[in-house]
Amino acid sequence: MRDFGEERLKRMIEFRPKFKSRAVVTAGMPYGNKLMHFGHASTMIHADMMARFLRDRIGKENVVFVSGTDCYGSPIMESYRKLVESGKLNCTMLEWVEKNHKEQYETTKNYELSYNFYGASAVGDAKEIHEQTSAEIFNKLYKNNALSLLSTLQFYDEERKTFLNGRQVIGKCPFEGCKSEKAYADECDLGHQYMPSELINPISSLSGTTPSLKPIGNWYFNLQDNVELLKDWLAYLEKNTSTRSYAIKEVREFLKKPEIYIKTEFKEDFESIKNELPEFSMLDENNKNSFTIVFEKLTDRENACEILSKNNIRYRTGKTLVPFRLSGNIEWGVPVPEKENQKDLTFWVWPESLWAPISFTKTYLKKIGKDENEWKKYWCDLDSQVYQFIGEDNIYFYGPAQMAIWFNLQDGKPTVDIKNGDLNIPIMVANKHSLFLGKKASSSSEVKPPMANDLLDYYTPEQLRFHMLSMNVGNNNASFMAKPFNPDAKPEEIDPVTKEGSLLTNVYNRALRTLFYTWQKDFDGIMPYGEVEESFIKDATCVILKVEKLMAEQKFHMVTYELDTLIRNLNKYLSKGIVAINSPEDKNAVKQVLVNGLYMAKIAMVLLHPIAPSSTENLAKAFGASDDIFSWDKIDAPIYEFVENPTNHKPMFLEPKQDFFKKSGRFWRFFCL
Repeated sequence: MRDFGEERLKRMIEFRPKFKSRAVVTAGMPYGNKLMHFGHASTMIHADMMARFLRDRIGKENVVFVSGTDCYGSPIMESYRKLVESGKLNCTMLEWVEKNHKEQYETTKNYELSYNFYGASAVGDAKEIHEQTSAEIFNKLYKNNALSLLSTLQFYDEERKTFLNGRQVIGKCPFEGCKSEKAYADECDLGHQYMPSELINPISSLSGTTPSLKPIGNWYFNLQDNVELLKDWLAYLEKNTSTRSYAIKEVREFLKKPEIYIKTEFKEDFESIKNELPEFSMLDENNKNSFTIVFEKLTDRENACEILSKNNIRYRTGKTLVPFRLSGNIEWGVPVPEKENQKDLTFWVWPESLWAPISFTKTYLKKIGKDENEWKKYWCDLDSQVYQFIGEDNIYFYGPAQMAIWFNLQDGKPTVDIKNGDLNIPIMVANKHSLFLGKKASSSSEVKPPMANDLLDYYTPEQLRFHMLSMNVGNNNASFMAKPFNPDAKPEEIDPVTKEGSLLTNVYNRALRTLFYTWQKDFDGIMPYGEVEESFIKDATCVILKVEKLMAEQKFHMVTYELDTLIRNLNKYLSKGIVAINSPEDKNAVKQVLVNGLYMAKIAMVLLHPIAPSSTENLAKAFGASDDIFSWDKIDAPIYEFVENPTNHKPMFLEPKQDFFKKSGRFWRFFCL
């Protein structure tokens, strides 16, 4: 990078973010009982932008981008059961999951998602490797005394004479203030964890009756013992990463002591039995609607809940760390190693999905002929960084649950002071909700989101990529208002999806046509060669440094703003610059405008590469540039360094009205008529 001596550039260069030599990027895993909707695509597009940027920034051979289908768990079993019983499905569960996985994979390709490996935890080579990885992690946690075999209560349908899996019980979340639409046996659809006995108004989906609770043995990770360790981890995140503030806040809430909230209308009843409760303290609050009692231990809170229930005192529980269930008794799952005479258990889907990206990394590296321990260079080396892209609802799992497990896999006392060979601390990139028409949308809610593939009938992948990256879901809930799917949209309204994309389909296309047509008309199709003026180099360097910093901070929507300014300035400069040259014969003046404009266009092309990969790569071919033009090793170099004969280089001939960035999916023109 050139140093131009100006104070602003000096500071930006001095404080440039440092990227590690290798990286792993992961994205959320869709369940194997569904296809991908626009929300899945949005999270994956953000992850793909990061992966593509890192390949350009540190070298494509140093970046592994993985995700896949989450094949196991009770949601899949329950969906499969309903489809078979209704006569809509006639195949095995594995065949059904594998079919869904293949369709998910096709969608990732349609959206130009550049996965090194998009696997499936129950399919192909990944299945065996995932089972091995799961066993290794369980055995190490067991060896390190991080697990407990607990006899806990599980819901039992007395009418059907069977234990119920997690999704076969529906009730109301016990967490204070929770707005979940559905709460299951021990977690709600917003990710809150609780003990089954705390679920309010449970109903069996098999019989419609109220199930009973019966004891059953399962393995639990001692998550509640890691509060102080996780506080150290949060301090590390705040000091060393750009983890979003609301994610930090969400995790911190789980690190509070166990609390119970009781409405003030039950104050007299509470006073009459408070001496029966385990030792507690009361918070001094001004809230007149309820009061809070706090316990030192989770077991004390559980005992208090039983006493309150017996006395018909209504209460809600607060967020806190509870033992994290590792195993269950459903057949459709990854086998748990046999310990202490516990047989035929399978992993609960959530914990095994946390380390599935490790399994996928191993599978990918094996497929390309690497050593079996090569995965550690990406996950366990201090010169490597893991980026995990998740939805807001999953912060609990990828936050305290995953990190406490990671720390407890270390040899010796768990610590945030990571050493080579230990699993690294990932950067957790959490996105807020992508709403649909202003409402939360999921495949299990009343508001059904549009499927990812259906959007491609109306938009190009790059239009959707640009729009979703511009929505700022990193900081706020953002509503997806695609005009073809909005019944309230008026004909004269501009489609929000195409609005941002017009920067490419209109403004950048126009600037590129001006470059090509001008040198075709006035320079016999030869790309003008010359020195870029210093002011253009300085401006471009500032944009490069800004984008680099924003990518390091995962502020993707701000990157689109920077590109908007750069490309609009390019178009204005070319339009006014060439028109302002009075004499058509003054080729030197025209040439200088083209040289400066070409430099800006090249910088824009490289910075756009992670967002619009196909079109920018086609543009590079049209320029006649070598493949390394997208490398950040020479990002500020003019295009002449990437062509064979810079003083006499003839790019592709551009036909009239030819565009590099396409404007619509196959149905869009028909829709607009």
